[in-house]
Amino acid sequence: MIKILWVDDEIDLLKPHILFLEKKNYHVTTCNSGSEAIDVLDENSFDIVFLDENMPGLTGLETLNEIKEKKDNLPVVMITKSEEEYIMEEAIGNKIADYLIKPVNPNQILLSLKKNLDHSRLVSEKTTSNYQQEFRKIAMDLSMVNSYEEWVSLYQKLIYWEIQLEDIEDAGMFEILESQKNEANIQFGKFIEKNYANWFKPHTDAPIMSHTLFKEKIVPEISKEQPTLLVVIDNLRYDQWKVFEPIVNNYFKKDKEDAFFSILPTATQYARNAIFSGLMPSDMEKLFPEYWKNDTDDGGKNLHEADFLNSQMKRLGLTDLSYEYHKITNLKTGKKLAENFKSLKNNDLTVVVYNFVDMLSHSKTEMEVVKELASNDKAYRSLTLSWFKNSPLLEMIQQAQQLGFKLILTTDHGTINVKNPSKVIGDRETSLNLRYKTGRSLTYDSKDVLFAKDPKELHLPSINMSSSYIFAKSDLFFAYPNNYNHYVSYYRNTYQHGGVSLEEMIIPFVVYNPK
Repeated sequence: MIKILWVDDEIDLLKPHILFLEKKNYHVTTCNSGSEAIDVLDENSFDIVFLDENMPGLTGLETLNEIKEKKDNLPVVMITKSEEEYIMEEAIGNKIADYLIKPVNPNQILLSLKKNLDHSRLVSEKTTSNYQQEFRKIAMDLSMVNSYEEWVSLYQKLIYWEIQLEDIEDAGMFEILESQKNEANIQFGKFIEKNYANWFKPHTDAPIMSHTLFKEKIVPEISKEQPTLLVVIDNLRYDQWKVFEPIVNNYFKKDKEDAFFSILPTATQYARNAIFSGLMPSDMEKLFPEYWKNDTDDGGKNLHEADFLNSQMKRLGLTDLSYEYHKITNLKTGKKLAENFKSLKNNDLTVVVYNFVDMLSHSKTEMEVVKELASNDKAYRSLTLSWFKNSPLLEMIQQAQQLGFKLILTTDHGTINVKNPSKVIGDRETSLNLRYKTGRSLTYDSKDVLFAKDPKELHLPSINMSSSYIFAKSDLFFAYPNNYNHYVSYYRNTYQHGGVSLEEMIIPFVVYNPK
């Protein structure tokens, strides 16, 4: 039975309300003063408190303070005749559960009880019911989806329901959603296999992709009238973005939210270099051999993003714009940039590449503690959110709002939790990535991969004349037959990128203006 403590110096006048609640099987204990209520709370436990604001002796606000000091998690509903703003602010500041204005009727009280005590159950039941209805629609959409716009819409729906369902205690519903996501990725793999190469042909309807993002989406947002902060968070999935979006909304109002497609391979050296150069990898290799490195070349593969950006700015005739490029790869450099952020306000464009999420996914592979902390997608989102709340990046975003910056948030590619191995054989020149391989004489299971016999069709460089590419579909990862069991055990349930999946390819692009 739900136990209610009702505190009011005119409690006798509330007898009809109390009888109404007792008929609904609530147990109500009454008090005439704040001090009496504190004594009763010391001796008994309650599920909720109804508290009159205007009482002699200890006022409602003073009683509220004492209750919160003793039992911080006990929900308190403030009831008052006063509509003065400072009383509301004081009560809300003390984390009241609800605020009711006298005279209250019994149904208002009942609604407040439902909202505070039955909230989780009611939300859970409604969410489950709504998803059950939506499940049939998603299943129908899956059988008919046939354009990149429809795939974006379907993926956004799946993310929405995944985040909704993670807060309810219905493992069965979550398993159904997981099966829908798996089926969606299988169908998406077929769609990409059929259409991806055509997106590079002239006069073809194609989505915005890594190499067209800057020209088509970012340049129209840059002006000399307002500084722009472009943040590229490496390796950020759409669902990870969605869980920390509410924090950004505290400081900025959203103007646009679009999804775009990462190029293949969905790996940093390809996708992020393509964003900053405005070129596909084969063109980067051809036009900038001093900057481009293939998979098997020694040295860093992303050391020339600033040079690529500079060349693209010149090519697009944007030489009159002042801009800076910063790459953050550790906490120290992040803090330093946050401390000096005000110095960036005179730039027309400030680009910040933030590498934490990529490091997080690699750490999950290599460190047992991170494997525990990010054991599934829900935990991975939670870990990303925790990082963002305490990061120098959030400090920069807060300062950008105060300084009047336009904010653009995006990423280079996503990542997927790989579950199932697919055997592959290659020679010593074969690249090492778990979600794509390039090299000669590759042996693989054809149903598991998107095969690119001629890299030129996908505008990818060739390591040698007979090189080809394979990209893992769905949640597969490539494993060599040698030491197979150890390899599979080590990499299963880790976050990888480079292949073909909704999580890796469909990624966010969001434009904000300061509040």
